[in-house]
Amino acid sequence: MTDRPFVHLHCHSHYSLLDGAGSINRLVERAASHGMNALAITDHGNLHGAVEFYRKCKGKDLNPIIGYEAYIAPGSRFDKDAGSMKEASYHLTLLAQNRTGFRNLVKMASSASLEGFYFKPRIDKELLKDHSEGIICLSGCVSSEFNQAILRSHGGGHGAEEHIKQAMDVARWFRDVFGERYFLEVMNNGVDIQRIGLEGSVEIAKQLGIPLVATSDCHYVDKSDAEAQDVMLCINTGKFRTDPGRMKMDGNTYFLRSQQEMYEAFPGLEDAVARSQEIADTVDIDLELGKRHFPTYTLPKDKTADQLLRELCEQGLRERYAGDEEMLPGGEFAQVVRDRLDRELGVISKLGFSNYFLICWDFVRYARENDIPATARGSGVGAIVCFALYLSHVCPIKYDLLFERFLDENRKEAPDIDIDFCKDRRSTVMQYVKDKYGEANVAQIGTFGTLAARAAIRDVGRALGIPLARVNQVIAMVPEVLGITLDKALETSEDLQKTYEGDGEIRELIDLARKIEGLARNVGTHAAAVVIADKPLTEYVPLGRVSGKTDIITQWSMNDVEDAGLLKMDFLGLRNLTILSRTVELIEETTGERVDPQKFPLD
Repeated sequence: MTDRPFVHLHCHSHYSLLDGAGSINRLVERAASHGMNALAITDHGNLHGAVEFYRKCKGKDLNPIIGYEAYIAPGSRFDKDAGSMKEASYHLTLLAQNRTGFRNLVKMASSASLEGFYFKPRIDKELLKDHSEGIICLSGCVSSEFNQAILRSHGGGHGAEEHIKQAMDVARWFRDVFGERYFLEVMNNGVDIQRIGLEGSVEIAKQLGIPLVATSDCHYVDKSDAEAQDVMLCINTGKFRTDPGRMKMDGNTYFLRSQQEMYEAFPGLEDAVARSQEIADTVDIDLELGKRHFPTYTLPKDKTADQLLRELCEQGLRERYAGDEEMLPGGEFAQVVRDRLDRELGVISKLGFSNYFLICWDFVRYARENDIPATARGSGVGAIVCFALYLSHVCPIKYDLLFERFLDENRKEAPDIDIDFCKDRRSTVMQYVKDKYGEANVAQIGTFGTLAARAAIRDVGRALGIPLARVNQVIAMVPEVLGITLDKALETSEDLQKTYEGDGEIRELIDLARKIEGLARNVGTHAAAVVIADKPLTEYVPLGRVSGKTDIITQWSMNDVEDAGLLKMDFLGLRNLTILSRTVELIEETTGERVDPQKFPLD
């Protein structure tokens, strides 16, 4: 750390979709290189990057300050009659001070998406009052309710005093709710409206005794990233870079400035700059990553999960091996079967996963009873326990499949059983799980579409107004290699390298595409992954929806959901199982005989 302390408390990553142009990794690296001891993340209206940010900060010995720039409705979040996006919400900076504050952020971010969405995911003052504990509140950027009132007063004309009074009333309300955890946020990125907001904030701070804190409204890592961020805004809004009057950020100072640069930007307000460090020093968040929050299968009164699982396995294997004298001689398990089952159940019990297998058995049992084809894929097929529970249909002993590929006592993470269901009836099984464990306890898992090499070229080319035919020519020069980066493409494609070196327009296109390559572009729904918890999911993970759809998804990706200790399962809808199911039905309709594909000889 330097002698002049400062911490960025208002910082957008690429999870401020097509607005922030900095990956979490680069932001954290830059804060560490500045000698800072903490960093905040405040993406627009979401907590997408919270867990990744937490891990990366911890890895660099930075104190992670998880927050978000909330959209707050002028009235109730349920009122959706404003005529424009600007009228529909203000901005507000919220930071979690501790684990309680983080939980409250999760609940508010979920309610914003599931209840308050109108142009943007919005909270309201009711939610703020109910979930203020453990949260630090900054008054926000120039789009905040507080600053908008100050800006309306500018010029000293008719009603100026009334607008200042409104700003003071807003500040009093937030101070009443957050107490000493409320601060007036001031910015200086060289923009006039920020200067007006700053001057008004300084005066109101003096009158009300509310402390100021300086932030930088960081949207990218380095000053040189400004142009790439501008192009991302063009991609976001569907505009050309040359369009007059399009949305853009004035200047190139929205980067992760150093401590010295921040003090230079706020002459006479050094206390406000230093206060950022004081605020950061009050933050201590422990997300308890890895602590399990699995649902519990309801057991018979006289049985433990281990006992019930063994009973089901033995029953299932007797059915599976009926008539097989090698595996079930004289009605008793062969030693190889007994040894294999005992070993697997021992590992499962030691790791505490008997409950997990009972949950899987239960929804597959439901599928079987309702003639919904289901089968496991992947390493789970190597477990005789999965075979016994009818999750898989291949005997691992006969085909020499390894249980250790699926589950090993040296690995503490939960097993991962991918289950394929008939595509047409996958939703029926999903609904059963929701009914069983609670609608609020089950959701699909979100994913992020990223700007891969070709997509980055295509989007940047459109923003720059380069003819589509020319953009397609450049894309065709990128080798057809899975996951290839533009840097690697330039190394391996002679045509691309020559074009890059000989055509200035294409060089600019590729250089900008390289800057935004790999950044998040949009939110989607994972094709198979479902999360199930022991309590409503909003106790653990922020929820949302994909724009235009009704399915509830997590705001975190699959790995982050698992890191948070939640149970992830894959329910994949497979068209092939639908075809097989229909074929069996047609055979029965035409011949009167019902065949079982699982009993077909494999030779």
